[in-house]
Amino acid sequence: MKPSVQYVCSSCGAKAPQMIGRCPVCGEWGTYEEEVLQSGGLTASRSRQRSGLSAQNGQPKRLQEVEASEEMRIDMKNGELNRVLGGGLVPGSLVLLGGEPGIGKSTLALQVLLQLNDRKTLYASGEESTRQLKLRAERLAGSPQNLYICAETSLDRIFDFVSELQPEVVVVDSIQTVGTQALEASVGSLSQIRECAVRILDFAKSRNIPFIIIGHITKEGTLAGPKVLEHIVDTVLQFEGDQHYMYRILRAQKNRFGSTSELGIYEMRQEGLREVSNPSELLLSTAREGLSGISISAAVEGVRPFLIEVQALVSSAAYGTPQRSSTGFDIKRLNMLLAVLEKRVGFKLLQKDVFLNIAGGLRVNDPAIDLSVLAAVLSSNMDVPLDPDTCLTGEVGLAGEIRPVSRLEQRIREAQKLGFKRIIVPAQQVADANHAGADIQILPVRKVTDAFRLLIQK
Repeated sequence: MKPSVQYVCSSCGAKAPQMIGRCPVCGEWGTYEEEVLQSGGLTASRSRQRSGLSAQNGQPKRLQEVEASEEMRIDMKNGELNRVLGGGLVPGSLVLLGGEPGIGKSTLALQVLLQLNDRKTLYASGEESTRQLKLRAERLAGSPQNLYICAETSLDRIFDFVSELQPEVVVVDSIQTVGTQALEASVGSLSQIRECAVRILDFAKSRNIPFIIIGHITKEGTLAGPKVLEHIVDTVLQFEGDQHYMYRILRAQKNRFGSTSELGIYEMRQEGLREVSNPSELLLSTAREGLSGISISAAVEGVRPFLIEVQALVSSAAYGTPQRSSTGFDIKRLNMLLAVLEKRVGFKLLQKDVFLNIAGGLRVNDPAIDLSVLAAVLSSNMDVPLDPDTCLTGEVGLAGEIRPVSRLEQRIREAQKLGFKRIIVPAQQVADANHAGADIQILPVRKVTDAFRLLIQK
């Protein structure tokens, strides 16, 4: 008998009995995909009895009766990854690592396993053969004795390997290339992805073995597959960066065992990924003196301060409609800041193109770089270079006021460590700035115009 099907929105998870062009729930177009149902109208993941966690936990208990001890985390021998995970990999956890094609997801996963010389690990790939994995491992300059590799697309076979070898860490590359015989759907479909994720979760929790699964992303930059995939896993890591630049950022979008405000920075090299312990020294160029349109901002990503170089170029519009382009910065926020610059400061940019770039290929979401963005735009428009020994930090409001920022003391110390002599800060945080104890001149400002007077002095 032919199995029945239903259609599921890959964006929000809404279901429909037939194919729909536009989802009535989230409004997205072309997101409905086919999902195979078993008899009775249930998907395989729901019809299957989840015996792993049930057998382990037994009957319900009072919270006071549950014996809890501090979970010993696995040291991944990678400081940046340990920081993002919250101190290491928790046994029995399920981690989803996503990113654009070619960004370095598989390289990061294999390189981490190559560094775990004292632990037995398994790398199961559905995209590469064992010979290809061997070549990549040799390029990464690692040959541990306890790393096992296999080229397998059957999830049941991978579970057999794990039961036989009893590894301490397992990597599945990728979730879109493995499937189970419990479903007749093709590998990579919504049904297979959901079913495989649930089965891996059951297996990881019942055996107390951590799994790292690699996932693809869509052209919009979101993780491919059903949204429920992100709800199933314990941790969602996003590997970001531009393929044309050398720097990569590892962020935690979800973490049940740690903070989501941490991030790790890597540098892509021929021999693999190198941890960047002090990104400020690499992101700042030394030949910026005498150049207009460049400002330095003290930013914080997560709890980590570093200085970034903001570059702006303002030129006359070659066509009727001026262009607004931004790399590494939100284009909507750039338009808002340009409106503030025109309304509160009086600079007319309606007939000029504005291009903004965050040097190094990083994407920064910290609102504290607003003041630096406006300073770079103003410097390029007037063709006047800014003081190379001065950095800025401050969020700009719609009234042109400079609003307070978080972790000001850490920003000031980072600027002093890199040799800056002055830093412009919000006037409301002068007391906090003085408590930082840094040997650097602190210049408080209340409005955007006050900051421009300090920056551009004849």
